[in-house]
Amino acid sequence: MRLRTFLAAGLLAIGASAALAGASSSQFEAYQPDPALRTAPTSELEARVRRSCAVIQARMQNAAETSFERPCGCYAKTTLRALDASEIAAYRTTGYFNDSARAKALGAIDSCKLQRPV
Repeated sequence: MRLRTFLAAGLLAIGASAALAGASSSQFEAYQPDPALRTAPTSELEARVRRSCAVIQARMQNAAETSFERPCGCYAKTTLRALDASEIAAYRTTGYFNDSARAKALGAIDSCKLQRPV
C-alpha cells in the first residue's frame, strides 16, 4: 500500500514518467505516458528519471527534494547506462521500467545509496 501511495504521488508530481524501479508494471495499466517520451533525447530521459527519483525519495524520507539531487543523478545515470535498447524502447513506450529494466534500476538504487521503495 505504501509503495502505491508513493508511486501515485510521484506520477502526479512528475506527470510524465514513472521511472522508479520498485513498482510492478501492473500498477501502471491505466497510466498514459507523455508522448514526448518517444522522441526525447537520452538526456531528457535521464532528467525525468532523476526528477521522479527525487520526488519519491523526498516523500519516502520526509526530506527536501534538493537533498537528493546527487544520489538521484547517480541513480538516473547508472540506470539508463545499464539499459539495453529494448528496455529503453519499452520505457519510451510505457513511461515506466519493464521487469528486466526494473532489476537493473534496483541495483542502481542500492549502488547510489538510495532507499528502496517497500
